[in-house]
Amino acid sequence: MEIYLVGGAVRDRLLGLEVKDRDYVVVGATPEEMTTQGFRPVGADFPVFLHPQTKEEYALARTERKSGHGYKGFTIYAAPDVTLEEDLRRRDLTINAMAQSEDGTIIDPFGGQEDLSNGVLRHVSPAFAEDPVRVLRVARFAARYAKWGFRTAHGTHALMKRMVEGGEVDHLVAERVWAELQAALEEDRPSVFFKVLRGCGALARLFPEIDALYGVPQPQAHHPEVDTGVHSMLVLDQAVRLSKDPRVRFAALLHDLGKGETPEEDWPQHVGHEERSVGLIKNLCERLRLPNDYRDLALVTARYHGYCHRAAELRPATLLKVLEGVDAFRKPGRFEQFLLACEADARGRTGYEDQPYPQAGIFRQAFAAAAAVEQGAVVQDLIAAGRTGAELGARIREQRIMAIRAMQKDLQSEPLISEQHEERG
Repeated sequence: MEIYLVGGAVRDRLLGLEVKDRDYVVVGATPEEMTTQGFRPVGADFPVFLHPQTKEEYALARTERKSGHGYKGFTIYAAPDVTLEEDLRRRDLTINAMAQSEDGTIIDPFGGQEDLSNGVLRHVSPAFAEDPVRVLRVARFAARYAKWGFRTAHGTHALMKRMVEGGEVDHLVAERVWAELQAALEEDRPSVFFKVLRGCGALARLFPEIDALYGVPQPQAHHPEVDTGVHSMLVLDQAVRLSKDPRVRFAALLHDLGKGETPEEDWPQHVGHEERSVGLIKNLCERLRLPNDYRDLALVTARYHGYCHRAAELRPATLLKVLEGVDAFRKPGRFEQFLLACEADARGRTGYEDQPYPQAGIFRQAFAAAAAVEQGAVVQDLIAAGRTGAELGARIREQRIMAIRAMQKDLQSEPLISEQHEERG
């Protein structure tokens, strides 16, 4: 029995990064030998065991043979005669196909160290094309290492294009697409994830709503970058600057989806794109089976981001309508996420990257003023008098509007547009 540290732990150690997860390959052992030594079997599809003390994963060396479509379409062979090199050959990228022996020796049969030094994401073998998840993984690694100038090898990019053209990515299940997307949103440059997918044609297959934004113009006076797809990536970049929360980044990414469905004869204007965005986000989230917290933040951002940008112009009743719409009083944390996504939208324009966003401050002050009403004397007297239900709710709303109006006077801010215009968006 020989044990090797493999994959990401070796890669990250060579890059000088903190190693968070350690995976091991065991060569020359049987499942019975592993359990005899106290390892606990946990693998459903192939022999994986947890170490009795560290709980780290130890997998028996294995090979894979394509037997169907998708990432589960493989026949697994794990036995003592499988060599370390055979196990490493089935991996996706050369930088992930290295091992380290117990004495510290690096085993690198496919040139992973050289590709690390040169910043290249290169597939190990033609077997790469057998697993469509690898298209997403390459894009995700590109997003992770973009700050160091990593690039996808020409041959790997060409292979990914052939996989897309051959329909292999169409067999990806929703759970795997979402898992890779969620991980990509947590990387340093998630916009690169979408750039790589678009380059090989996978964006149109997996995220057609995002792909449809490219080539759609916006008014140059407000959007010097013009192209809506470019704008969406700039917004995502700004969301990364503002927040590590992948939900904020997701909401920022999708806020303008409806512009992809604006009739060409209406370009570059996009009247009503907010509600179109809401419908598209609902469909995307249902298709990929996204968690509710991602979906709900994206929906309120799409619907209300325009109001947030006009915070200084809104009437008190409209400010309150937005606060109620984003459910700020019950979910103040999500309200803060919403404001960050809106700020990312405002900054995600060429030349506006470092501009202040006072609108968020106005909304925070409006929220603070309105939220304080329930502890005020007027509302407490109403409660003491036995007022309940719709009557109490209406009086609280009146008091909140009054409180917001007083806040606006303190800011010396006057409404500049009519309520009717605000309703048209």
